Amino acid sequence: MHELPVIESILKVSLSHGAKNNVQKIMAIHLQVGELSDLEDEWMQRYFDHLSKDSIAAGAVLKIERMPVVMNCEDCRESFQVDIKNVKDIVCPLCQGKNNKLISGREYFIKSMEVL
Repeated sequence: MHELPVIESILKVSLSHGAKNNVQKIMAIHLQVGELSDLEDEWMQRYFDHLSKDSIAAGAVLKIERMPVVMNCEDCRESFQVDIKNVKDIVCPLCQGKNNKLISGREYFIKSMEVL
């Protein structure tokens, strides 16, 4: 259910952009979504379909690109990607430090839209 407010925000921004640019129909919305976000692709599309009916975005497809988790080591300042599916402990690959800060992986962005 946490997808609902996110999708409401994405739809609002998309419709606003469409109105400002005289868009007749939104065909697809390309999203970048962090791997750590709890957003599920299927539910995002379902909520979008429900919320966008009777709008220029009705029937639009959400094209979702998952963005990697990136950490920054607080000890040596090295930035590195983390495969969250295969990691037990997050350790800096350069200095083996465990004092790491999340840089990206929880965000979501509208990258682009396909419109008519």
